[in-house]
Amino acid sequence: MSDMNEQRRQFLKTSVGAAAVAVAPGMLMFDMARGDTEPVSSKVRWGMLINTENCADCDKCVKACNKENGLSGGLSPTDSQWIRKVELKDMRTERSLALPMMCQHCEEPPCVDVCPTGASFKRADGIVLVDKHLCIGCRYCMMACPYKARSFVHEPLHDQKPDVPRGKGTVESCTMCVQRVDAGKIPACAEACPNKSILFGNLNDPDSEVAKKIRTVASTQIRADLGLDTGLRYQGL
Repeated sequence: MSDMNEQRRQFLKTSVGAAAVAVAPGMLMFDMARGDTEPVSSKVRWGMLINTENCADCDKCVKACNKENGLSGGLSPTDSQWIRKVELKDMRTERSLALPMMCQHCEEPPCVDVCPTGASFKRADGIVLVDKHLCIGCRYCMMACPYKARSFVHEPLHDQKPDVPRGKGTVESCTMCVQRVDAGKIPACAEACPNKSILFGNLNDPDSEVAKKIRTVASTQIRADLGLDTGLRYQGL
């Protein structure tokens, strides 16, 4: 990354913080503070290990995500879907599997790099989010995301959940259930998985269950060749 790009990112981060405080001081659950007022820290990096070999032929993770975040569940082609099940098949061996695909919460997120307003940002603990107050709906982030993980809200929204702010004309994606994480819970998809195939935890803590598991099994980052250092890892690919 060039010095100019780095300066631009730092400027945008500073501007975002100042603007967000001025616009809606009560809505900053996504930015610098947790629900219990403890600040987020780079000592923590939230992530997941998804065991595709145990991933059941179901969509319980998708349904749990929809319910938790107030999503309609893909009733129309323009509806947001923060998790989708992707079917993979090896044409040589005919081995097939399904895996949950969502925002990969990259350490170097391309969506953040291309955002002209700073609406797309990464918290200190690795969770990538969108500030609805700053998003202008340009959709540059959607084009930059190699995982096709972001959705554009086309229609007016009703009966929204107060801790999951959304808005017509803005972009959104998996937040790793940040409202649950900040309350000391695990994401809805991990909680709902019948086979416990989605393991959530602190990647930076060598004693965490997820970090120990990653050290003992072979895991893969989707499109590791891009060097994005994703927060999601997949076992069994």
